Amino acid sequence: MNQVSVITSQNISIDYDVAGLGERIAARIIDYLLFFCIYLLAVLIVVSLGQIFSNTTMVVLLVVYGLLFVFYDLLCETLFNGQSIGKRLLKIKVISLDGYQPSLGQYFLRWLFRLVDFVLTAQVGGLICVAVTPNKQRIGDIVAGTTLIRTVPRTALEAVVFRPPIEGDSYTPIIPEVIHLSDQDITLIHEVIVNFNKSGNNLLVYKMAMKAADVMQVRIPNGMDELAFLQQVIKDYNHVMASG
Repeated sequence: MNQVSVITSQNISIDYDVAGLGERIAARIIDYLLFFCIYLLAVLIVVSLGQIFSNTTMVVLLVVYGLLFVFYDLLCETLFNGQSIGKRLLKIKVISLDGYQPSLGQYFLRWLFRLVDFVLTAQVGGLICVAVTPNKQRIGDIVAGTTLIRTVPRTALEAVVFRPPIEGDSYTPIIPEVIHLSDQDITLIHEVIVNFNKSGNNLLVYKMAMKAADVMQVRIPNGMDELAFLQQVIKDYNHVMASG
């Protein structure tokens, strides 16, 4: 499985799986089905209220529908962090190859080159390009410096993250300062542990542990290594959140 490294806002490098050709096609089919359903709904409304709509109103509705169809990907990816509805359901998203969220210019370039990828080449250009490029990029992605990644790791959370037993009310968190962390912080810690289990990247674990300790303004307890510290953070965070 091809991977691409993403640099998070916490300056941590995370390896994500690149979205495959099948996932791209499935996301596109979902988006097309959405517009088909909207079209059918519009037809039913027009048929039911045909006497009310004037010819001018009909033309305006068709123009609005056409514009939404043409600009759908650009609008969604710009407004929804690199995802259309289909991409969100398939848990894939557009990212810049430098690891940051793509700029408006990058979104525009990959949208503009849909003409080459799909229209002028009858869908074949984009499909072939995704199939043969290392980062699974269509022509628009290559020009814009973007690709699509899976937003969740292949390995299940239960398989890689320490899951605390049910301790009951008697359990006292070792690191109560976890209240200063957010769900996004815990998700990132989870991603680091996933990455460690896949790559054995000790440096990544060390950096994440130092960052988490800095955010919480704590020191790693004596006798606890960085990986155990991150696992303890997750355990204590789960307990604190469950306790309300």
